[in-house]
Amino acid sequence: MAAQAAPVSPGGRSLTTTTVLLMSPRVSALQSGSIPVWDLEAGKILRTLMGHKASITSLAFHPSGDLLASSSMDTNIKLWDIRRKESVFRYKGHTQAVRSLAFSPDGKWLASASDDCTVKLWDLTQGKTITEFRSHTAAVNTVQFHPNEYLLASGSSDRTIKLWDLEKFTMISSLEGDTTPVRSTLFSLDGSCLYSGATDSLRVFGWEPDRCFDAVPVGWGRVSDLALCGQQLIGVSHQLSSVSSYVVDLERVKKSGGSVIQGIPQDSQDSRAVDLSDEEAGQFREDIKRALDKAVSMNDLSFVVDILNMINPEPSLWRLDLCMTVLPQIDKLLQSKYESYIQTGCTSLELIMKHFWLQISDALKAAPPVGVDITRERMCRRLQCHACCKQLKNLSSIVKKKDGRHDSTFKELQLLMAPLDEWP
Repeated sequence: MAAQAAPVSPGGRSLTTTTVLLMSPRVSALQSGSIPVWDLEAGKILRTLMGHKASITSLAFHPSGDLLASSSMDTNIKLWDIRRKESVFRYKGHTQAVRSLAFSPDGKWLASASDDCTVKLWDLTQGKTITEFRSHTAAVNTVQFHPNEYLLASGSSDRTIKLWDLEKFTMISSLEGDTTPVRSTLFSLDGSCLYSGATDSLRVFGWEPDRCFDAVPVGWGRVSDLALCGQQLIGVSHQLSSVSSYVVDLERVKKSGGSVIQGIPQDSQDSRAVDLSDEEAGQFREDIKRALDKAVSMNDLSFVVDILNMINPEPSLWRLDLCMTVLPQIDKLLQSKYESYIQTGCTSLELIMKHFWLQISDALKAAPPVGVDITRERMCRRLQCHACCKQLKNLSSIVKKKDGRHDSTFKELQLLMAPLDEWP
């Protein structure tokens, strides 16, 4: 099954990216926090909706067509009448960036997903929270209402999709199988299955019983949104100012049968690593290093987090040169205002201390005798170890000052990093 890039107009459904948003042809969104409303025939901006204090992260049109919901890195949700310039209402309650919004089919409720690991359900008429779902263990990136039933799907960086019963407000399913953060979800038009978009992959899930119908490799990278157009599924992704669309032929995708979720390895990354030959594993490590270098050069910390969440469960994929690249990024993650970023940074730092500190310290202790030549490879390795040690000492100082929600995690890291106090 292959997917190909193609310029596609998905018939008016919103296609949302992190910094570039392609909406129903009337609005767009900017990193500045403003939302231009366009007259497409005249090719000009009619008005600009202003009020958010940080980058817009998601837009969703109300079924009526004239109301628009927007979310932002500033943690707020705003409801707009696009015929006017001011917001109609503001919803506050999330403690971190809101990543995704969705209106219920009847237009009475609004669902929001956030980096604070929660999904909130809002009553539009009363302007308050109906309920809050807290079962995810990492940032929630996407929410989607079922077209016909009282169900809500949420996808997270914890690599799971949760299905919520909106009559009893309970979780009825937790779908696993994605090996990277779930970026976008979409129910089929008849509601019989759920499409899940993750990095370079599309999965098709069913529930009751939980099962995976199909897994399709797609080269869309960090997919931002999914839409249906006839028998085609369109995915969009972006990099800087470039937006790409990808088409998957649904007639070639399985939407029934499939294996029960319990039959899928709980850690499919482990299974994949076992099946790789030494040569393939080496190539995979190089690909990870290149991807990480690219994320660092783009100064895209969210991309860095995605990569780390993928490789943190796999110590065998790490090498000393990868540690050198990751350590400065951990510095940024530990000082981030996002809890999920802090947790990812802690996990990576713990891995490095457990698997590389002995190697680093031994290399630095084994100083070559004066006048003895050492190979270029050994010299390079020694320089790498010295750079890692310097960065680890800096991180040790940061860890000692940390407390709060991750207090127990930081205390464990302090114990792991205690040997660094002996180094000058």
